[in-house]
Amino acid sequence: MPFKRIYLIVADSLGVGEEPDAARFGDVGSNTFKHASYSLSDFAVPTLASLGVGALDDINNTPDVPSHPHSYVMRLREESNGKDTMTGHWEMMGIYTEKPFKTFTDTGFPKELIAELEEKTGHKILGNVAASGTEIIKVLGEEAMKENAIIVYTSADSVLQIAAHEEVTGLQELYRCCEIAREMCLRPEYRVGRVIARPFLGDSPANFKRTSNRHDYALKPPLPTDLNVLMEAGYKTNGIGKIGDIFDMYGIGDSVHTVSNEDGMDKTILDAKNRKEAGLTFVNLVEFDSEYGHRRNPEGYARCIMAFDARLKELLPLIGEDDLLLITADHGNDPTFKGTDHTREKVPLIAYSPSFKKGRYLEERSSFADIGASILENFGLRKPEHLIGTPISEILGD
Repeated sequence: MPFKRIYLIVADSLGVGEEPDAARFGDVGSNTFKHASYSLSDFAVPTLASLGVGALDDINNTPDVPSHPHSYVMRLREESNGKDTMTGHWEMMGIYTEKPFKTFTDTGFPKELIAELEEKTGHKILGNVAASGTEIIKVLGEEAMKENAIIVYTSADSVLQIAAHEEVTGLQELYRCCEIAREMCLRPEYRVGRVIARPFLGDSPANFKRTSNRHDYALKPPLPTDLNVLMEAGYKTNGIGKIGDIFDMYGIGDSVHTVSNEDGMDKTILDAKNRKEAGLTFVNLVEFDSEYGHRRNPEGYARCIMAFDARLKELLPLIGEDDLLLITADHGNDPTFKGTDHTREKVPLIAYSPSFKKGRYLEERSSFADIGASILENFGLRKPEHLIGTPISEILGD
């Protein structure tokens, strides 16, 4: 096998321009990376630039460098029908999703679902709107405490979130309510990708704060993924960030949660320093999406990219001759675009290894699944017929 350790980092939502079918999703003109970069006159990503990211698009202050022999860069199109977190990550690992997950951004959840959830949980439900999780507890947190109610809200993603006070309602009771909601949302008419428990503490809007006891109740992939193939063959499959939640731990051996992109990079760098076993470390850095994309904050998004670039500079020296680093995204979330939804975009793929000698720009690929297919090929494993994806031959022995 060319590589013993593979690191796959998902810069969540860092798209590089509209997909050919963007009009079907209302996303013509979206370009997350480009538009965020031009929000800051002093935007600079020297590490990514040295790897060749300037070849992918018109990125502010980021030229197309003439030579980057240790890295390949390309764009990937999404084959599945969707633009959400789970669809994108699942496709990376070989799953084609035909029916997109449901979102309730504009309308809130149906009255019938809310009424049934109140009856089954025994709690009054507040909210039922699309909202920022930190803002909605400021507005409804006191009422939730007084009435031992739960706060239900959604976002531009396919998610039902339930917030409750960790001491008044109790953590285990919140988890019970989420388990009930998860079961209800398996029905086709309510099919959301994730139900998330969002506990908070504090005694007034001035000090309400979400705790680290978040818990995701995700759908399991409908079929075994490339991750399962790796695990069954005895290779390590580590998740950092929300990877374990996205796959419901299906095919994930070890998983650690993170509280920020910085924490995610800390844990990735620690793994690169210490891990000896062959296999995959799969990382999600969510703040691009959650803190800046959905909140339509282009300057914040640009600074987030720059911060990642600085941490990437720390990681690269830890990637050895028999290691492969892959950097990609799962969809777009253009912070300059209308609304607050994800945007249907192509994503970058940067493949770096000191062992590469012919690194260059490669032509666009037709599926995110080429990532997982390449990983299996690297370890000499056969891709099951139910999975999609074609190995990228150049990064496996040009």
